[in-house]
Amino acid sequence: MTDPEKTATLSYDGKSFDLPVYSPTAGPDVIDIRKLYADAGVFTYDPGFTSTASCDSTITYIDGGAGVLLHRGYPIDQLASKSHYLEVCYLLLYGELPTAAQLEDFETRVTRHTMIHEQMHNFFRGFRRDAHPMATMVGVVGAMSAFYHDSTDINDPWQREVASIRLIAKMPTIAAMAYKYSIGQPFNYPRNDLDYAANFLHMCFAVPAEKYEVNPILSRAMDRIFILHADHEQNASTSTVRLASSSGANPFACIAAGIACLWGPAHGGANQACLEMLKEIGSVDRIPEFIARAKDKDDPFRLMGFGHRVYKNFDPRAKVMKQSADEVLDLLGIEDNPLLQVAKELERIALQDEYFADKKLFPNVDFYSGIILEAMGFPTSMFTPIFALSRTVGWISQWKEMIGDPQMKIGRPRQLYLGETQRDYIDVENR
Repeated sequence: MTDPEKTATLSYDGKSFDLPVYSPTAGPDVIDIRKLYADAGVFTYDPGFTSTASCDSTITYIDGGAGVLLHRGYPIDQLASKSHYLEVCYLLLYGELPTAAQLEDFETRVTRHTMIHEQMHNFFRGFRRDAHPMATMVGVVGAMSAFYHDSTDINDPWQREVASIRLIAKMPTIAAMAYKYSIGQPFNYPRNDLDYAANFLHMCFAVPAEKYEVNPILSRAMDRIFILHADHEQNASTSTVRLASSSGANPFACIAAGIACLWGPAHGGANQACLEMLKEIGSVDRIPEFIARAKDKDDPFRLMGFGHRVYKNFDPRAKVMKQSADEVLDLLGIEDNPLLQVAKELERIALQDEYFADKKLFPNVDFYSGIILEAMGFPTSMFTPIFALSRTVGWISQWKEMIGDPQMKIGRPRQLYLGETQRDYIDVENR
């Protein structure tokens, strides 16, 4: 809210301009510059929008310096250790933890929507077998608007609700189908008797010729991965969803845009990049060589999965993810997996090395989630799709919040133009 006693004064071109200041419930004050161009005739310049609040929100709060991540006020470590993914989904969507009756109703609604339209199977078969699963997901999720016409009107609150449930419910099915298609195995239909995480694992790993039982330790680890990636404030993909939705685009198109943005290696592809780095290292005896390269500022090599752009101390999600990683590795064993041996030894060295402690380069959530997914048997190409299905509820929550804001305007960033000024056209024969 605006603090009547707080203003920021900008002096420019011999004039002074008083700008309102907003005080949040947590975090730094925000200077309102919306009338700056009209009053002073200037724009602000902030490449990457790293110092610009693009919206107000009540969903997620991050304090990178203190290592804090809150969903609707609840610390992420409490949610990851005491809650489960669909309860966190409810919290993000509706603002409060559900009662037992509300949670049962919500879980039932999600479970009843897990199947996709049968004709959508044809979309998968239109892709090459070696297509990246993220390419498949971008196309299939975007195509949902062609099948679910009754939930594309963003001005209808009920249609927004139906679209939200459908996206949360169907994303694991779509991700699992993308995986199955890429390895040449038949699709598995979702099972209503399994919980959200166990159902996803069953759709990914069950085959018709064998009975597949989901291990509860693996299911719990998968559920934690979903929780720890559910939302992360105004990151690149979330901002993409908000920007797309500001034009009035349907929810399926907006989420497809978020998936496309998440695909980048600097964003959702970070855990894939981490595992590819471990493959590059190859064996435990080569770790000292790569540690030395990481310390050499003239060497382009960087340790992926260590440190975080937002968290300047530690990633609060990493502690919970490390616990899951230890449980999964204890269950499955790592003696025969050189990649996981490298990961465990690299983690041990990095946590003890003063250089990494001084630089605050601690293993982050991407490092541990990559280890878990590798141990479960997922190829690295599936890491980002799993991130996408986890983040879907965050995107939808942010989308619903934006659509419900009466002050919503179409996004229109400005620029610092450094090109040519006006020039006259020269006919081609005179150039």
